[in-house]
Amino acid sequence: MIKKIDHIAIVAPDLDEATGFWAEALGLPITRIADVPEEEVTVAFLPIGDSNLEILQPTNDSSGVGRYLQKRGPGMHHICLEVEDIDAVLTKLQAANVPLINSEARVGHGGTRYAFIHPKGTGGVLIELYEVAAAA
Repeated sequence: MIKKIDHIAIVAPDLDEATGFWAEALGLPITRIADVPEEEVTVAFLPIGDSNLEILQPTNDSSGVGRYLQKRGPGMHHICLEVEDIDAVLTKLQAANVPLINSEARVGHGGTRYAFIHPKGTGGVLIELYEVAAAA
């Protein structure tokens, strides 16, 4: 079951420049900036209601996000949907022959589990699935 849009991610070559528009021009607060070495990005988090805007800056040109930026330029990168049971969703997508980038969930910050659906199966939109770790 899909619970909500967790975040919309935007890729940018310069995090400071990109966050300047959202934070200064639109007044969105930057609540956290974090390095995510497993994805080779630095991310700024800007909450909007129950969702977030994430600005991604690749830490190198050879990462997936770095190659995306080189090929497509700055702009929207992906939409992330929070799900109740990521394993069940991945199983359902595999049964429907939806192409996946990650056939099994990966573990990220704070124990959050995530996986990406390939844009070939979604009408051209990169989709990330998120299962938030249960509170301890």
